[in-house]
Amino acid sequence: MSARPAAMVPAMANAHSHAFQLDLRGRGERASRFRPAHPPTAEDFWSWRTAMYELAGGHDPESMHAVGRRAYRAMAAAGYGAVGEFHYVHHRPDGTPYPDPNAMAIALAQAARAEGLQIVLLPAAYHRGGPGRPPEPGQVRFCDPDVETFLARVDALRAWAADRPGVQVGVAAHSVRAVPAEWLAAIARHADAHGLVRHVHAAEQRRELAETEAEHGCSPIELLHRTGFLGPRTSVVHAIHVDDHDIARLAASRSIVVTCPTTEGNLGDGHLPALRYRDAGVRLAIGTDEQIRIDPFEELRELETQARREGQTRDALLAAAGGDLWGRVGAAGRASLGLSGEAAAIELDLDHPDLAVVAECDLRLALATCASAGVVRVGVHRRR
Repeated sequence: MSARPAAMVPAMANAHSHAFQLDLRGRGERASRFRPAHPPTAEDFWSWRTAMYELAGGHDPESMHAVGRRAYRAMAAAGYGAVGEFHYVHHRPDGTPYPDPNAMAIALAQAARAEGLQIVLLPAAYHRGGPGRPPEPGQVRFCDPDVETFLARVDALRAWAADRPGVQVGVAAHSVRAVPAEWLAAIARHADAHGLVRHVHAAEQRRELAETEAEHGCSPIELLHRTGFLGPRTSVVHAIHVDDHDIARLAASRSIVVTCPTTEGNLGDGHLPALRYRDAGVRLAIGTDEQIRIDPFEELRELETQARREGQTRDALLAAAGGDLWGRVGAAGRASLGLSGEAAAIELDLDHPDLAVVAECDLRLALATCASAGVVRVGVHRRR
């Protein structure tokens, strides 16, 4: 039997990555009940953060570059062509800047380009441990003393990237917990003034909702609206715990929601209200986040099957996308990262067991339902 010809499809955009978290695989599952030296605790997102802080605390620019190479190599091989690196490990472990304050971000940019990926660096503002709380020891290296210092570093990074093909810079606020409201407003104004995309984690955990309500008297999404952070160049990462008012705000502002299904499942975050977003016309992009899996086909399949379970229907996101959920989510991801022009291409192996019985006319349907990263014969056709 002769081999079928390869198929070319656009590479997927990974709209939300923390590359260094690749090394949390396995390690992040070490619950206190498995560690006799540690007192038992309720295991959730907040206890997981302890392991993440420990991992972040051991990195320097050289090791950050090395883990970036490994993560981005896996992304390129799996079918991603561009990555948005939501970067917050800025300084030395004691909080003092490196001689080049952007050394860690530059290490990641160089790693992505070495592996053939477009990268949009999203330096994230961080200032506190939560409402009324100073940063915890593990958060100190993420933090800046004031928003002006943070934005000056963003501008210096933009200047560094200006003549480097395949590298762009946006801006982020880590979360509504990690910065005061006035920082959100200042970051939004700066992004508007310079035409930058802006990202933020929001509505991922119910404790976050309770703290935001206590501090501001509203939901995280409403706070983003009040501070001018929402907008057509804004991406809200996770946006799981939302009500109808929040969804209406996201839709009216034309903000993008970036969902990370494998991470959100691993962390026990909750269920994305995908069908409500579909019905409101909110664009959805995907990200690898903590790198528990690096496989855009798996992210897409989880997104679709969760939506089907939510509505107990087979008319979910794939149907709404006219059978091309891969293309729709990829386009939203590129918009999330502010990338113009056509995406790089990937070559698919139509003889792979995932696709061997799939008719050519059904290929786009299969990409969202039964394919895996194993079908990628050739990763990103490199654009440098």
